[in-house]
Amino acid sequence: MKRFIFSITLFWAVTMSVLAFENPVTWSISCNELDAQQVEVVLTAQIQEGWHLYSQHQDGMALPMVIKTTDTEQAKWLTDGLWEESPTYTEEYNAIFKENERFLSGTATFTTRIERLTADAFTLPIQIEAQACAMLCVPVDTELQVQVPQTTLVDSSATAADSASETSLWWFFLMAFGGGLLGILTPCVFPMVPMTVSYFMKNGGKKQALFYGFSIVFIYVLVGIVLSAIFGQDFANIISTHWLPNCLFAVIFIAFAFSLLGYFEITLPSGWVNKSAGMEEKAGYLGTFFMALTLVLVSFSCTLPIAGAVALGAADGSFVKPIVGMLGFSLAFALPFTLFAFFPGWLKKLPKSGGWMNTLKVTLAFVELAFALKFLSVPDQAYHWGILDREIYLALWIVIFALLGMYLLGKLRFPSDDEYTVQKSPIRFTTALAVWVFVIYMLPGMWGAPLNALSGWLPPMSSQDFVMKSGEAFSDPFSLSVNNTSTSSGTENGGLGTEKLHTVPGLNAVFDYDEAIALAKQQNKPVFLDFTGHGCVNCRQVEQLVLAKPEIQALINNQTVMAVLYVDDKVVSLPESYTTHDGKQLTLLGDKNRYIQNYVYKENAQPCYLLIDPHTQKVLAGPIFYETNATSFKNFLQKGIDALR
Repeated sequence: MKRFIFSITLFWAVTMSVLAFENPVTWSISCNELDAQQVEVVLTAQIQEGWHLYSQHQDGMALPMVIKTTDTEQAKWLTDGLWEESPTYTEEYNAIFKENERFLSGTATFTTRIERLTADAFTLPIQIEAQACAMLCVPVDTELQVQVPQTTLVDSSATAADSASETSLWWFFLMAFGGGLLGILTPCVFPMVPMTVSYFMKNGGKKQALFYGFSIVFIYVLVGIVLSAIFGQDFANIISTHWLPNCLFAVIFIAFAFSLLGYFEITLPSGWVNKSAGMEEKAGYLGTFFMALTLVLVSFSCTLPIAGAVALGAADGSFVKPIVGMLGFSLAFALPFTLFAFFPGWLKKLPKSGGWMNTLKVTLAFVELAFALKFLSVPDQAYHWGILDREIYLALWIVIFALLGMYLLGKLRFPSDDEYTVQKSPIRFTTALAVWVFVIYMLPGMWGAPLNALSGWLPPMSSQDFVMKSGEAFSDPFSLSVNNTSTSSGTENGGLGTEKLHTVPGLNAVFDYDEAIALAKQQNKPVFLDFTGHGCVNCRQVEQLVLAKPEIQALINNQTVMAVLYVDDKVVSLPESYTTHDGKQLTLLGDKNRYIQNYVYKENAQPCYLLIDPHTQKVLAGPIFYETNATSFKNFLQKGIDALR
């Protein structure tokens, strides 16, 4: 008996010794860049013939395969512990142990992803613990290193942001250029074109005319540089949302509108103009420069509303934008003075000064009145005054443009107008038709029509007091939106800011970052961050064109926790002060949201959309900005949802 036991023991020891030197599974590892942030890691197992490797999904007597990973400062593993197996494991019933066994044979791959936190090359350790079996079973204990090279790709979101920013600058330049052309047609400027060109034909010729145009551009660009030095990030937020500058701009625009209507005249101090005009007598280029300065000063009353609109449109924190705006405006403004000096024969083709210039000036006055309401609307939303709700704002616009339509048809006259007994101008009549079409287009908005073409210029739909839908009137449009049914704050109305802040009807949202993080952790969903603002034109357009779509709302409501973070709100207070990284105490929700966007996520533009992991607060997808294509927006959402899974 002892010999038998000894023989069995010796056979077992020899067998295990042989197997110990045998490695039934050979491993290889590779990685592939998916984008600038994510890398796919692939483990490949070559399993010897006659052997099988137990799957990660094995349970029972056999040991399941376990792949152990560790996050580092260079990368984070996007795995819940299980890697994707290919092919699918084979499942067989083991009669001895009376259980199903799940194993892999031949060649098997295991795939997962990592999020790289640096663009440099780095190494990550991987430890594999598994069990391989043939006639007998042996442990598989392997340590590997995944070598991730330096990224060769550019972050697509950053590229998209740069591309969008560049496109935005080009559009802004073209709009400013159009404003400059419009400024030429005003009564203060247009009559001076032939007089100035005639002067250069007699004195100095083409070189002086070219320098004259350059001087005009230099003066306006210099103004743009000064504005760039002023309109920094913080000041841009103040000037775009604070009640004082917005109300001041509204008063200025209204004053200039009444001046353009002919009720009074706004001019710069005569001493400025006289001093500049006196310097024109100096010979050479210095005199020409002061001629250009005199033109800028004399045309102040007609061109400032246009140039001012360009300057205010540039006040968004970008250093380049005010310079680009003034460059576009001044190039168009200076163009005819230089061009006609080179081609004087073209002067004969210019239309003669007349009543059409006054018509243009009065038309600009009505546009100024409409813009003044926009300036009043921004603080009305940011401070929750509730004065200019959507239908009140629309009613005022309808009246303003209806009066413009009546004026163009000759039914209204202003102090500087001649009497129009017959509608003689086809352009004036066509413009009147276009204005009346615009008025009729706005009318359904009084009952809640979305008016997509104007979505960025109108107050949000959430401020509409009366909405007609499917033949029924809703006195409260927020009955369409289920906001904050369960949040960490536990307030009676469902969350911080809910009584004052609203999102697109149909979307479930919270309005505090920490509230969203807590709720997302409970539900194990990604957080959809929507950095927005009360005065953000592009935000309203994305909301109307994308976030209001049922398929987008279903994805957001079912698969994410949405946080609508107003960065410019001036009223909603935090229940407790929020401490920044430098110890500053913030007491307003808007200040907290702006700090989180600027400091935590290094972004400044609105709208700005990201999906983040609530557990690590790392970005899963985005940022994206002004995206009005619903399919692209849906793909962005799905990418973040899939990344958390």
